[in-house]
Amino acid sequence: MMKLYSGDLSPYSARVRMQIYAKGITDIALERPADFGLPAFRQRLPIGRIPVLDIDGDLMPESEVIAEYLEQVYPEPSLLGATPRETAHIRTLARIGDVYLMNNMFMLSPQSRAAERDQGIVDLLGGQVVRNVKALDRMIGTDGYACCGRLTLADCALVPALFLIENVLPGTGVENPIPKAANVAAWWAAIQQNEHAARTLAELHRGLEERRELIRSGAFEKMMAAAKAAMATSEG
Repeated sequence: MMKLYSGDLSPYSARVRMQIYAKGITDIALERPADFGLPAFRQRLPIGRIPVLDIDGDLMPESEVIAEYLEQVYPEPSLLGATPRETAHIRTLARIGDVYLMNNMFMLSPQSRAAERDQGIVDLLGGQVVRNVKALDRMIGTDGYACCGRLTLADCALVPALFLIENVLPGTGVENPIPKAANVAAWWAAIQQNEHAARTLAELHRGLEERRELIRSGAFEKMMAAAKAAMATSEG
């Protein structure tokens, strides 16, 4: 059985989990690696990030790569297009979610818990998020799905991206841009009613609450410091 090394709050893991749920794949176990963030994990996988698909010991990183692999191994039901052009559009929207939204939010999120925000970082990355939500508004579908009138990889990538924007961005002092983007807001309201999106969002919310509790207790800062020290020792 394959394993997906994942974590509730990892948005990149979430996009793959949503794909797995939507395709009805039952022979991939979901597991959070006990050594994630520690030198041992980086020794096994130099990138050091999740998700990772473990195929009998062959470790495959990167959510987009994993998503494409799963579409080839489990072609039905397809979350790609019926034509090459449809698939290209799906990949474009997924890339907006992955690179233009999630990546900026991933780098911006530490500012939501910083004792003193770096306003330059907030302005740069927050501005990119706001601008790209506006771009997405001109490209997203208006029938409840990101495109093609059905669930696709675009929806899988955009769900965790908008989760971060709605739940993390305001903590950096940047206003949530979703309500002002009519098409994005309509899609966001509709997709949350989808069973696979709802399941994925429940996991993301669970992970967010766990993270917030760790931050409130001071445990998160200690964990981060310990992991940083371990990495420095291993690389020294």
